[in-house]
Amino acid sequence: MVEAEAVLARRPYHRAKAHLILSALRHRAAELGDRVEFVKAQHYRVVLAGRELEVINPTSWGSRWLVQELGARVLPSRGFVTSEADFAVWAEGRGSKRMLMDQYYRERRTATGILMNGPDPEGGRFNFDHDNRQPPPKNASSLGLPDAWRPVEDAIDAEVRRDLDALERSGRARFIGTDGPRQFAATRAEALAALADFIDTRLVDFGPFEDASLLGDSDMSHSRLSVPLNLGLLHPQEVIDAVVAAYNRGDAPLQSVEAVVRQIMGWRDWVWHLYWHLGEDYVERSNYLDAREPLPREFVELDGTRVRARCLSHVLSEVGRTGWAHHIQRLMVLGNWSLQRGYNPQELNEWFTNAFVDGAPWVMPANVVGMSQHADGGLVATKPYASGGAYINTMSDFCGSCPFNPKKRLGEDSCPFTAGYWAFLDRVEPRLRGNNRMARPLAGLRRLSDREAVVDQERTRDSW
Repeated sequence: MVEAEAVLARRPYHRAKAHLILSALRHRAAELGDRVEFVKAQHYRVVLAGRELEVINPTSWGSRWLVQELGARVLPSRGFVTSEADFAVWAEGRGSKRMLMDQYYRERRTATGILMNGPDPEGGRFNFDHDNRQPPPKNASSLGLPDAWRPVEDAIDAEVRRDLDALERSGRARFIGTDGPRQFAATRAEALAALADFIDTRLVDFGPFEDASLLGDSDMSHSRLSVPLNLGLLHPQEVIDAVVAAYNRGDAPLQSVEAVVRQIMGWRDWVWHLYWHLGEDYVERSNYLDAREPLPREFVELDGTRVRARCLSHVLSEVGRTGWAHHIQRLMVLGNWSLQRGYNPQELNEWFTNAFVDGAPWVMPANVVGMSQHADGGLVATKPYASGGAYINTMSDFCGSCPFNPKKRLGEDSCPFTAGYWAFLDRVEPRLRGNNRMARPLAGLRRLSDREAVVDQERTRDSW
């Protein structure tokens, strides 16, 4: 096992992410004892060159090129429900037809028999997403669930923190965000404890409230298992098996269980396969909406205190504190804002990879460049995921304490999301005229009596 310092110096990782990776690596080395040769070095190549190696196929283009250069024997990828061969066969069979995640998910459900009654899906539907869009309970500060599982730090964590402090002081690495105490599993035992806790305390409510947000409840009903999954501490199939077993025992509703299965066997596997299928240059070549704005200081430094919009301020602050936010906050707050403001998708993709503890080179391209920013012109998502303040107001309690009014698009207290939505449509209208799913929003834009005033306001907005 190699701990390569240069990896941390290459980019400004979230401090909590750097801590988690090193903690997981050192904990595993300690568990293996004399079965492992644990080496600290500047670069992987220094340690690995000239050795006879056998390696599981790595999870990034860069690492795969390194393994090829070193002449290692490569074993099949691990950590996903479906194999790259499965996807290749399915993709080839599609011919010229558009490849959609939902179709791949249905095919995999049918092939594996997961949540199936013979040829038919359990409950008569493959997808219960329509039932899973409930807003948070009115006047509630939280969902009222028990505190989510958290690890207890040990001597290895303390050692990692000292080493990161030294790296930072010497200028050999620069981090963003804050570190400590550790929020996520770094060992197999901790990962299993986190999974059991989710099944026992949150699975029932996951489906209905997976899109909801509350200022006083960062975890909501989310599992946060993407972190140990992406670290290789849990296998996605065992998570699926655990939630399906809970359904079979009558301990969890179908709509929640299907939602977990779809996120893991559907979306997570889909994003993994698309990383390879779309090619090494996918991120660099994708800027369909011609978004060129650099990320603002508030994003780069994870400084929510400088932001007035309550939703954006809260989510940026939480990411700064923990390196994590749930999927709807990533898509409909951070991603939606970035889409409206025309932030450069390549820069945004890099930021998401560095700032999130579950970020990895294979995770973010389809999620950020494709789905969130529509920068690939519709290869991953059929339309841009843009919305005004009304959606955020419905699905959260953010707007109640915000100086901006989600119902207003003009004036000092106009919501930057609401006004920004119309300014965004105005900017990208030429590109999206042929998109059938955007016909209705664009028709609304053309009927907007104050369109020019809104666009001018957002062009010069300096308060958000």
